[in-house]
Amino acid sequence: MTPPDVVTPEPDLPSLPLPRPGHRFTAFEHLRMAGYWFGSNFLWGALLGTVLSSQMTRLAPGDNAAVLGLLYAFGAFPALVIPLIAGPLSDRCTHPMGRRRPYVIGGIAGGLVGLGLMALGYSVLSLPAFFFGYLVLQLGSNVALAAYSGVIPDVVPDDQRGVASGFMAVMSQTGTLFGALMTSLVLDPKTQAGPIYLLIGAVFAIFGFVTVRSTPEVRLPGPVPPFDWRKYFRSLWIDPKQHPDFAWVWITRALMMLGFYLIQPYLLYFVRDVIGAKEPAKSAGLAFALILVAATISGYFGGAISDRVGRKPVVIGASLVIAAMCLLFPFCRSMEAALGVGLIFGLGYGAYISVDWALGTDVLPSAHDSGKDMAVWHVSMTLPQQIAPFTAGMVL
Repeated sequence: MTPPDVVTPEPDLPSLPLPRPGHRFTAFEHLRMAGYWFGSNFLWGALLGTVLSSQMTRLAPGDNAAVLGLLYAFGAFPALVIPLIAGPLSDRCTHPMGRRRPYVIGGIAGGLVGLGLMALGYSVLSLPAFFFGYLVLQLGSNVALAAYSGVIPDVVPDDQRGVASGFMAVMSQTGTLFGALMTSLVLDPKTQAGPIYLLIGAVFAIFGFVTVRSTPEVRLPGPVPPFDWRKYFRSLWIDPKQHPDFAWVWITRALMMLGFYLIQPYLLYFVRDVIGAKEPAKSAGLAFALILVAATISGYFGGAISDRVGRKPVVIGASLVIAAMCLLFPFCRSMEAALGVGLIFGLGYGAYISVDWALGTDVLPSAHDSGKDMAVWHVSMTLPQQIAPFTAGMVL
C-alpha cells in the first residue's frame, strides 16, 4: 500500500513525496491554490452567463439559439479530448518548475490568444473568426485545467481534501458570480465587447499566476520511460465492475451537469421571451448572481461538513433540493418568483459542487496516475456541457 505522504504518478514512474508531508494548510494557502478556479470561472461565468448569448443576437440575429448551441458543440472536441492528453503528459513532465506548472502556464497563454481572436471576430461581425477564437480558447483552457486537476491529489493529504474542495467551490462560485455581474450589470456585452474581453483575460491571467506561484510541487526526476500511447488509451476505459464507486460518481455527476447545462446558457432567452423582462441581460445577470451568491454560502460550509459526516449525505440532500427547484422553475412567470426559486437552487448547487471535487478524488481508481484519472472524471462535466446546449438550442 502506498504511504499517505507519497504520490505515485504511474507504475513505471518514481514515487513522489507530498511537497509538505503532515502540513495543515491554512485558509489563505487554500485560497491561493484555488486561485485558478476563480480566474477560470470568471472567464466562463462571463461567457456562458450573458456574453455569448447577447453577442450571438448580433452575430446570428435570425437564429441565435441554434447557432449558440452549435458554438457549444464546436467546442466539444477540445473539451473532451485535450484533458485526456494533457493530463497524463503532465503526470510525466520533468520540467524544473514541476509537473503541472508548465501546462497551466501554457494553457493560460493559449486561452488569452483565443479571447483576443473572439474579440476581433465580434468587432468585425465575423462568425467564422468568432468560432475559431472559441476553439483556441477551449484548447488553451483545457490544457491548463487538465494539469491543474492533478494538483489536489498531488499536494493535499486525504484528510484535508474536503476543506480544499470547499475552498475550490467558493472560488469557483465567486469567480462565476463576478464574471456574470461585470459582464451583464456593469458592462454591456453588445456595445463594450473590447473592455469585456480585456477584463476577462486580465482576471484569468492574474489569478492563474497566483496559483502557479503559490502551489508547492515536487519535481519528477528524469528521465522517464517512453510513453506507450496505445496502452494509455486502452487504460482510459475504467471498468465499472472493478471500480463501481468511480463509475457511480462519474454517471451521477454527468447527469447533474446535463440538467444544468440544458438551462443555463439560455437563461437570458427565458427571461426575455417567457418572463418578458424589459432589460433581459440585466435581469438574467441578476438571477444568475443571486444563484451564485447562495451557492457560495452553501459551498463554503459543504466541503468541511462532508469531512465530518461523509460525502454522500451532502450530495443526496443537495441533489434533492436542486431537483425540486428545477421542477418549479418552468412555472415562474415573474422575476420575483424566478429569483426566489433561483436562491434555493443556488443553496443546493453550492453544496453539491463543494463536495463534488472531494468525492471525485476519494474514488480515483489508483494513485498511480491521478492526472489521467482526473481527466477521465472531468469528462463527466465537459461531455454534458457540449451535448446539452446543442440539444436545447435545436429544440428552441
